[in-house]
Amino acid sequence: MTTDRTTRAGEEQATLRRLHARLVAEAQADGLLDVTYRVVDSPVGRLLVAAGETGVLRVAFEVQGHAAALDDLAARVGPRVLEGGTRLDPVLRELDEYFAGRRRTFDVPVDLRLTRGFRRDVVAALTAVPYGATASYRQVATATGRPAAVRAVGTACALNPVPLLLPCHRVVRSDGSPGRYAGGEAAKRTLIGLERAGADPLATGPAEA
Repeated sequence: MTTDRTTRAGEEQATLRRLHARLVAEAQADGLLDVTYRVVDSPVGRLLVAAGETGVLRVAFEVQGHAAALDDLAARVGPRVLEGGTRLDPVLRELDEYFAGRRRTFDVPVDLRLTRGFRRDVVAALTAVPYGATASYRQVATATGRPAAVRAVGTACALNPVPLLLPCHRVVRSDGSPGRYAGGEAAKRTLIGLERAGADPLATGPAEA
């Protein structure tokens, strides 16, 4: 009897997954889906990755609160938020390649509607810091035309809606120490270490762009 109940439960769960996948696909095809998201494992913990029709909107670390991130997306982008679908396949594939050391830059489009003004200028400029390298908050402030806005750069990095894709982990203190990070200092050290190893030609070979 226990085996039969387990089998039936498994079949019901599989049916629910199929129905949910169909719902997401139909909503996306009909233009009725504001945000789709998935939660995936990574070397820096579980990540919530969310996208709209024009690009990736949000990458959130577990320590930031995935439920809070979804509530924010529903309030600021649209209430039609569903888990799953194929919209996120490209970014999840690129994240897998990045964590495996096979990718140095991301090609997927991002949607920066969740940040504005100087903060948006800062996060948009982060890709200028090369893979495997770091820049100080002051250097980033100077590059964005406001050399005195060091604290504002720190705030922009902390509120970056798409970390990893726009690499705020490469921005460090003037003394070279990592400093704070939305995903936690341990996550920041992990990412910097991963990139430095990948940038080393003597490590595991060249990474793909």
